[in-house]
Amino acid sequence: MLGLSADVLIGRILVIFLGIPIHEWAHGWVAHLLGDETPELQGRLSLNPFVHLDPIGTLSILLTGFGWGRAARVNPYRMTRVSNPRTGMALSALAGPVSNIIQALILAIPFRLGLLATLEASMAYRLAQVLFAAIAVNIGLAAFNLLPIPPLDGSRVLAGIAPPRIGDFIESLEPYAVYILLFVLFLLPRLGLDLVSLMVTPLQQFFYRILLF
Repeated sequence: MLGLSADVLIGRILVIFLGIPIHEWAHGWVAHLLGDETPELQGRLSLNPFVHLDPIGTLSILLTGFGWGRAARVNPYRMTRVSNPRTGMALSALAGPVSNIIQALILAIPFRLGLLATLEASMAYRLAQVLFAAIAVNIGLAAFNLLPIPPLDGSRVLAGIAPPRIGDFIESLEPYAVYILLFVLFLLPRLGLDLVSLMVTPLQQFFYRILLF
């Protein structure tokens, strides 16, 4: 692919076969722990990448370093091990981004412990490129999904911890979630307000400081 080094491509492929599947599995696993059988019935309690990958989202990761998986369906009203369905939904939603942060943390271990310095220089450089590409995509996925914009995970987390009236308002936006996201991603930047970058960049910088420095 033009403009992409083989090492960066390998790092992105690593996310496709681990980062995205684990993210979607984590949503379903937490919902399952809370009593919801929906992910199990739909075959989403699996780490098989092909169960979770979305063709366009996968191609987007390869080309741009940003993409998505096939959303795992959960039903908060079946999460009977919590008293409030919104709490269950918030926990399930939060599990996805947290899984990406944990993966980035694991991938950052060679940097934090100085293990790359024990390798031959060219090998260390190439491995660093692979690891950093995978870390960057995982951090990007976590930061983007934590935004409190429907239908992203952050909106469901906010609905779970906010006062009921705010939670009601956020849930009332769900039927229009795709249009809201398209508006924020594509139309607002044309009007001079890149809201996503304004919110995502500080989160990315925060995670980088924790993981790498």
